[in-house]
Amino acid sequence: MDVLRLSRDGVERRSPDDLDMLLKGVSTEKGDSTHKGVVWVDVPAWDDDAAAVLTERFGIHQRAAVDCARRNPVPKVHVYPGHVFVVLHAPERGARGHVHYIELDQFIGPDWLITVHGPVNPVVRADVALDETRAVARRLETGRLHPASAADLSFAVVTAVTGRMRDLLSTLTEEVWQLERQVTAGHGGDPEQFLEELFAVRHGLLAIRTMGSLSHEVYGRMATLDVWPGPAHALLTDLEDQFRRIGAMAEAQREYLQGVIEFYQARTNTKMTIAAERLAVIAAVTLPVTALSSIVGMNVIVNDSTHVGQLVVLLAVMSVMSAMLLIWARRKGWW
Repeated sequence: MDVLRLSRDGVERRSPDDLDMLLKGVSTEKGDSTHKGVVWVDVPAWDDDAAAVLTERFGIHQRAAVDCARRNPVPKVHVYPGHVFVVLHAPERGARGHVHYIELDQFIGPDWLITVHGPVNPVVRADVALDETRAVARRLETGRLHPASAADLSFAVVTAVTGRMRDLLSTLTEEVWQLERQVTAGHGGDPEQFLEELFAVRHGLLAIRTMGSLSHEVYGRMATLDVWPGPAHALLTDLEDQFRRIGAMAEAQREYLQGVIEFYQARTNTKMTIAAERLAVIAAVTLPVTALSSIVGMNVIVNDSTHVGQLVVLLAVMSVMSAMLLIWARRKGWW
């Protein structure tokens, strides 16, 4: 695990063995206006060793520790004495349109933050789950970010999560535009393959909308409970708004793509209907020819001698019947 001590003097990487000393010196002492800093512990994967180091030191509830060790299907928040436990998901695009849910768990105390990653699907790169926290750590080390509290630090991490969602939303939107151009230009490729591409993009948009909507509810609940009182409450409102807007934008793009899909399906179905009508007309036109030939064909043509007169009459009758059926089908508007 990575242990960082944040203070006004900058960022300092420390060893997990220093946690006891750091926790004793974190809080602002009474009568001392100097802020001692914030402790950030980033855990790439929760295991028994991490639980042994962190559970007792930070007062982590046993149920929350169990949740860190397994995959949680939906975001959630639990408020415990002295800290808040939050589960979020970020999207990672996989093969054939599949969207992986990258889990990020947070324990947010008054002046300390623990971030826990995973578990993740084995097909996903292990370092994918660390993208957000590494980006925030770089901002801290380069002096571009100066969080004054654990709430500020958590806000920066979650904002990075919404940034990942926006990046994927932008990528999917560009694919929507490309697919829409192919449809309006009269895409003539393999319909089955093209429909798979359309529905893969739609699935990605649905995944982002679901993540945004559920995360919006989590931070809405935190705002209702006022888990960060005072000025930090505005951070909850901001995050709630970010997730709401991402969900709304993903839903708008999904509806737009759904219109493209319906247009493509309607045009394809229309072509199939027209083809079926024309095939039905061809079958109807050849029906009297088949009927007459089956009745008298053998007697007229296949015998010792061909009766030319009868053959001419028979062909004339066939032609007249076929022409009448064609005229009738034309008047009905079938072709």
